[in-house]
Amino acid sequence: IGKQIVRSADSIGANIAEGVGRGSFQDNRRFIKIARGSLNETQHWLRRAYTRNLLTTEQINAIKTIINELAPKLNSYLNSIGNVPDD
Repeated sequence: IGKQIVRSADSIGANIAEGVGRGSFQDNRRFIKIARGSLNETQHWLRRAYTRNLLTTEQINAIKTIINELAPKLNSYLNSIGNVPDD
Protein backbone atom coordinates (compact mmCIF):
# COMPACT_ATOMS: atom_id res chain seq x y z
CA ILE A 1 0.00 0.00 0.00
CA GLY A 2 2.83 2.38 0.84
CA LYS A 3 4.35 1.99 -2.61
CA GLN A 4 0.97 2.58 -4.25
CA ILE A 5 0.45 5.77 -2.23
CA VAL A 6 3.86 7.05 -3.30
CA ARG A 7 3.32 6.13 -6.96
CA SER A 8 -0.11 7.72 -7.21
CA ALA A 9 0.94 10.84 -5.30
CA ASP A 10 4.07 11.25 -7.44
CA SER A 11 1.94 10.81 -10.54
CA ILE A 12 -0.08 13.95 -9.71
CA GLY A 13 2.83 16.34 -10.16
CA ALA A 14 4.41 14.30 -12.94
CA ASN A 15 1.25 14.48 -15.04
CA ILE A 16 0.89 18.22 -14.50
CA ALA A 17 4.49 18.72 -15.61
CA GLU A 18 4.09 16.43 -18.60
CA GLY A 19 0.91 18.16 -19.75
CA VAL A 20 2.56 21.57 -19.64
CA GLY A 21 5.67 20.22 -21.30
CA ARG A 22 3.80 18.71 -24.22
CA GLY A 23 3.08 22.21 -25.48
CA SER A 24 -0.38 21.52 -26.84
CA PHE A 25 -3.60 22.74 -25.33
CA GLN A 26 -5.33 19.37 -25.69
CA ASP A 27 -2.47 17.44 -24.08
CA ASN A 28 -2.31 19.88 -21.18
CA ARG A 29 -6.03 19.41 -20.44
CA ARG A 30 -5.75 15.63 -20.81
CA PHE A 31 -2.83 15.37 -18.40
CA ILE A 32 -4.53 17.62 -15.82
CA LYS A 33 -7.46 15.21 -15.87
CA ILE A 34 -5.06 12.30 -15.43
CA ALA A 35 -3.47 14.15 -12.47
CA ARG A 36 -6.93 14.54 -10.97
CA GLY A 37 -7.44 10.79 -11.33
CA SER A 38 -4.12 10.17 -9.59
CA LEU A 39 -5.25 12.41 -6.75
CA ASN A 40 -8.41 10.31 -6.39
CA GLU A 41 -6.30 7.15 -6.46
CA THR A 42 -4.09 8.56 -3.71
CA GLN A 43 -7.18 9.22 -1.60
CA HIS A 44 -8.27 5.63 -2.16
CA TRP A 45 -4.95 4.19 -1.00
CA LEU A 46 -4.89 6.48 2.02
CA ARG A 47 -8.34 5.22 3.04
CA ARG A 48 -7.10 1.63 2.68
CA ALA A 49 -4.00 2.40 4.75
CA TYR A 50 -6.10 4.01 7.49
CA THR A 51 -8.63 1.16 7.50
CA ARG A 52 -5.79 -1.31 7.93
CA ASN A 53 -4.27 0.77 10.75
CA LEU A 54 -1.12 1.50 8.76
CA LEU A 55 -1.46 5.27 9.29
CA THR A 56 -2.60 7.15 12.36
CA THR A 57 -5.44 9.65 12.45
CA GLU A 58 -2.87 12.42 12.84
CA GLN A 59 -0.97 11.29 9.75
CA ILE A 60 -4.15 11.03 7.71
CA ASN A 61 -5.31 14.48 8.85
CA ALA A 62 -2.00 16.05 7.84
CA ILE A 63 -2.17 14.49 4.38
CA LYS A 64 -5.88 15.24 4.05
CA THR A 65 -5.18 18.95 4.50
CA ILE A 66 -2.86 18.89 1.48
CA ILE A 67 -5.29 16.87 -0.62
CA ASN A 68 -8.23 19.10 0.29
CA GLU A 69 -6.24 22.11 -0.92
CA LEU A 70 -4.97 20.44 -4.09
CA ALA A 71 -8.28 19.11 -5.44
CA PRO A 72 -9.95 22.52 -5.94
CA LYS A 73 -6.67 23.96 -7.26
CA LEU A 74 -6.50 21.28 -9.95
CA ASN A 75 -10.11 21.96 -10.92
CA SER A 76 -9.48 25.70 -10.99
CA TYR A 77 -6.41 25.23 -13.16
CA LEU A 78 -8.37 23.05 -15.57
CA ASN A 79 -11.14 25.67 -15.75
CA SER A 80 -8.63 28.50 -16.17
CA ILE A 81 -7.18 27.04 -19.34
CA GLY A 82 -10.69 26.93 -20.82
CA ASN A 83 -12.02 24.78 -23.60
CA VAL A 84 -10.20 26.25 -26.57
CA PRO A 85 -6.55 27.09 -27.05
CA ASP A 86 -5.36 30.68 -26.88
CA ASP A 87 -4.03 31.82 -30.27
